[in-house]
Amino acid sequence: MTRIAVVGHVEWVDFVSVPHLPVHGKILNADRAFACAGGGGGVAASILAELGAEVDFYCALGRDANGEAAEAQLKDRGVRVHVAWRDEPTRRAVTFLEPGGERTIVTLGDRLQPSGSDELDWERVGEVGSVYFTAGDEEALRQAHRSEFVVASPRARDVLESEGARIYALVFSEGDEDESAWANRVASHCRLMVATEGSHGGRWWGESEGRWSSAPLPGPPRDTYGCGDSFAAAFTLGLGRGDSIAGAAKLGAEAGALALTRVGVP
Repeated sequence: MTRIAVVGHVEWVDFVSVPHLPVHGKILNADRAFACAGGGGGVAASILAELGAEVDFYCALGRDANGEAAEAQLKDRGVRVHVAWRDEPTRRAVTFLEPGGERTIVTLGDRLQPSGSDELDWERVGEVGSVYFTAGDEEALRQAHRSEFVVASPRARDVLESEGARIYALVFSEGDEDESAWANRVASHCRLMVATEGSHGGRWWGESEGRWSSAPLPGPPRDTYGCGDSFAAAFTLGLGRGDSIAGAAKLGAEAGALALTRVGVP
């Protein structure tokens, strides 16, 4: 079994299925609602466990009902959770799900992230095949570099913008103008740039170049929440188990396609 680490953030997410987005001043009746642990790090850790990896997840949570529920849920998903408990509340989010699969997210509160100075079992990172990094300080990124392959998302932009930050691969959405523009500004910090292009697959460049094709959907599209992190998590797993970049991207595309057919994650 391949061991993978995730260093990142968790949000306690209320998913609300609606016929359309709320209109100013109007009342909207939801079709259904449920809550679960999400956020970039929580999604990735859960997907990795589902793919059969042994997962060490380093995160920070508020010592509150939502934080404790998130920890319990992640453990139930098969994730080994290393939590730095904070006095601040666990960040929440409300995600509106529209027919056709589009999602709109509203976050509530500050994002909590692990620090490399937190008394967590960082030694285990030296035993993993690769690391997916979505949030953390500079010292947390240094801890992540106990592994050869550190894959990051633009959610970690605060630390990735620091002058000495270096990672193996940055995974971002080509269709998101903000992400794409920011990614190009920090390209010199990355050995590999990995741009997803939705139904058109994607491309990578840097120490090598290539493209991958999108994977066929195993069902009707239902929810885009977590598709990007699902791709990045599976891509990280592919690198960690020794796949080629093309092979890792193929695995990522399949995970992203599966996520699109689900409501919530995983």
